Amino acid sequence: MVDVSRRTVLTSGLAAGAIAALSARTANAAPSPAFAPLELTGHDPVDVRWLEGGAPAALAGGATWGVPWPRGALAGDQAFALATAAGEAVPVQSWPTAWWPDGSVKWTAHAVSESAPRAESYRLAPGTPAKGTHAITVQENPGRVVVDTGVVQVEFGRRGDTVVRAIRRGGAVVARDGRLVVQRQDSPDSDRGAKVGFEEFAGTVEKVTVEQSGPVRAVVKVEGRHRRGRRDWLPFVLRFALFAGSDGIRLVHTFFFDGDEEKDFVTGLGVRFTVPMRGELYDRHVRFAGPDGGVLAEAVRGVTGMRRDPGEVVRTAQVEGRALPDPATWDQRVTTRLKWIPAWGDHSLSQLTAHGFEIRKRTGSGHSWVRSDAGTRAPGLGYVGTPSGGLAFGMRDFWQLHPTELEITGAATDEADATVWMWSPRAEAMDLRFYHDGMGQGTYPEQLDALEITYEDYEPGFGTPYGVGRTTELMFWALAATPSAARFAELAAATATPPLPASSPQHNHSAGVFGSWSPADRSTAARSTIEDRLDAIHRYHLEQVDQRSWYGFWDYGDVMHSYDGDRHQWRYDVGGYAWDNSELSTDLWLWYHYLRTGDARAFRFAEAMSRHTGEVDQYHLGEWKGLGTRHGVQHWGDSAKQVRISNANYRRFAYFLTGDERSGDLLRELVDSDRTYLVLNAGRKVDGSTGEYDPDPTALPLSKTTDWGAIAGAWLTEWERGGDPRARERLLASARSIAALPNAWVQAGSTYDLETATFSSGPEKDVEVGSLSSVFGLIEVMTELLDLVDEPEVEARWVEFCRLYNGTKAEQTEATGSDWGSLNLKQSYSRATAYAAARLGDDALAARAWKELATGHAGYPDDMDWGTHQVEPPAVLRAVDEAGFSSNASAQYGLAAIQCLALVGEKLS
Repeated sequence: MVDVSRRTVLTSGLAAGAIAALSARTANAAPSPAFAPLELTGHDPVDVRWLEGGAPAALAGGATWGVPWPRGALAGDQAFALATAAGEAVPVQSWPTAWWPDGSVKWTAHAVSESAPRAESYRLAPGTPAKGTHAITVQENPGRVVVDTGVVQVEFGRRGDTVVRAIRRGGAVVARDGRLVVQRQDSPDSDRGAKVGFEEFAGTVEKVTVEQSGPVRAVVKVEGRHRRGRRDWLPFVLRFALFAGSDGIRLVHTFFFDGDEEKDFVTGLGVRFTVPMRGELYDRHVRFAGPDGGVLAEAVRGVTGMRRDPGEVVRTAQVEGRALPDPATWDQRVTTRLKWIPAWGDHSLSQLTAHGFEIRKRTGSGHSWVRSDAGTRAPGLGYVGTPSGGLAFGMRDFWQLHPTELEITGAATDEADATVWMWSPRAEAMDLRFYHDGMGQGTYPEQLDALEITYEDYEPGFGTPYGVGRTTELMFWALAATPSAARFAELAAATATPPLPASSPQHNHSAGVFGSWSPADRSTAARSTIEDRLDAIHRYHLEQVDQRSWYGFWDYGDVMHSYDGDRHQWRYDVGGYAWDNSELSTDLWLWYHYLRTGDARAFRFAEAMSRHTGEVDQYHLGEWKGLGTRHGVQHWGDSAKQVRISNANYRRFAYFLTGDERSGDLLRELVDSDRTYLVLNAGRKVDGSTGEYDPDPTALPLSKTTDWGAIAGAWLTEWERGGDPRARERLLASARSIAALPNAWVQAGSTYDLETATFSSGPEKDVEVGSLSSVFGLIEVMTELLDLVDEPEVEARWVEFCRLYNGTKAEQTEATGSDWGSLNLKQSYSRATAYAAARLGDDALAARAWKELATGHAGYPDDMDWGTHQVEPPAVLRAVDEAGFSSNASAQYGLAAIQCLALVGEKLS
């Protein structure tokens, strides 16, 4: 292993001038934070407010969020206390999620229960947490895990096809046999053969891990596969979060596709519970939530609206979900004829598109369905039970992730089944086949020729979905009684948009996290102009999601890449111009926009993108595990499989801001993603590698920019999280080795040694610069890294690269021996110029950065039209807004403007 404490002294070439310029700043620098003594400064209380504002009426069981802290402020094991703004103590559970190099805490996650005092704002401070009325307890033995919230007890099985054995409340079973169901058929609905084979699979538990055990929050992780007979497939990871004093259970459900897309067509993907039905048929209730707080309330055997009236007291009780009085007190013309009133045992709310749902019911299997109602967008919550209790069950992003369904069956029997369908059986079967017969199926030159017209990098065998995943968030409530309409609407709102506490942009910025950014600032006319532009491009893309209906199970969270003005349509069907798949760091832009503004819609936009791009656009199984797929018509269709898309730099925000464990999984998956270069040569078409790929582990073709920047982000995050210490070693070893190359980040012909995580220059001394080199998170990860460590040689070489990218050919030649050619994306690299200006204290460079941003090379110039205009039918299917924006240019302009404001904002005239 490389000795990462070794200091490499550079005295020639690119670094000499930069080291001299930086000497004044670094001469008196403190020792490397990795070895500095821990001297704590403390920290004042931090204000925390609900993201959407106000005090939410209900939580999704509880809430979990992240808060950053300045370096050196608090010990890594610091305890925290939470109180309302009025001073009322709130029980809170806290844990560190990242540390600064000096051992002080950098990020913490916190959890509160829905049973805790509710307020519009809170104060989080170092201190002793208050104890609540209830505390989570967890019991483990070889056969089961039982979590007791003080209100409900949830029993998990360690083996078998029952994930949740029982949910009890007050000693009674509210729901049991929580299980996963998958249905498949062997041909697609679009061209179904004469005979179709159907199968149903059950999720089988293989491993159960208690990740947290209170006192406020418990997390149980369940892993397994779906099985039928001798076949097992579709691996899953489930996380159940339970909160003290709460009857809510949050489930984060992740599954991975490992089937044959030509033969395996999923027709149903769901989670099902069995609910005991103890009451009379007229005391059994069904609820479905509708838009705008609406609720459809039904009884299995309804006594309202009959030809004979049972009485107002009876009717009112049934509508409100309360127990009906003794039938002896009713109008006996109804009582004696109850058996003739149909018992509606099956109910369904199906949301097959983003624009419409339908509710139906039937008396039971073998009978036809009757349409109950319909609407636009359901928030995704149902209920089945009696006045003595029942189960509310639902799904976040229900209509956005269509085709979905909430189904109740058997409510007229002793036991009902309640199923959340993440893929509704009423929809067409899931068809993951490649969308066309293939272009350029011959040699690489033929494939590259096809790319010239469609911008799609197609290669036979590479358009596979094998290994992609999807994560969905579900909620279950074990209720003591049928909820009132108002309470049910509150639970539905919490399911659709789980309330989230958040610290302010000002606090987050003062903590010094996530590199170069600053809160939105309109203190001058020039700043206001840029802020207006940043708001305009963000608002446009956010609103395009709804105008263009960028929804669906596999699509929601992504945006389109480029626009076709002739058709007034995004190029959804044109090769690489379709889905964005994180191209040019759209994820980063959206997260930085939220950090600066604190805007709730900005957070939800970025959160949905992270959930999508981290699962769907990345492989989690198979030989390409850890690689993402370049932009295209299908998220997995392009043959360019790269770490620049699976990029850890895009995932870090969601993890640290929410404490979401699944996001943490995604980051950890990428720690060894440099090993993917043993199985795939990303540059095979460029270098003409037509033979069998037989890589040398000591000389891999891993780039120092797009590839290394993404991998460095994974190492940096793992180091911060206190994971494998090798992550820090490999991060620093690789950075130092790049800085030691004759021309550092622009050195041609370098190769990578997988064992030592170091780069070698090889025989070539030429310069090699790509315009995409730093637009996939490299600038951002280097900014963070150089703020964490004292590595003057690495910093000098990086600052010089930033100065030279948009520099003159003469400057480039003087430093590296040759000019860097005709480079693109100069507006994007204005932030590199700004970084060099800030590090060197160079006013001329700062002025150059603002000129580069304004000129708009390969981006948005100052004099462009920053507005939108509406196009109306019949020119389009429906009225839409158009603008001169694309996701690439918006992301890069956004990042450049944000970082220029943070780095050299005081030089903006």
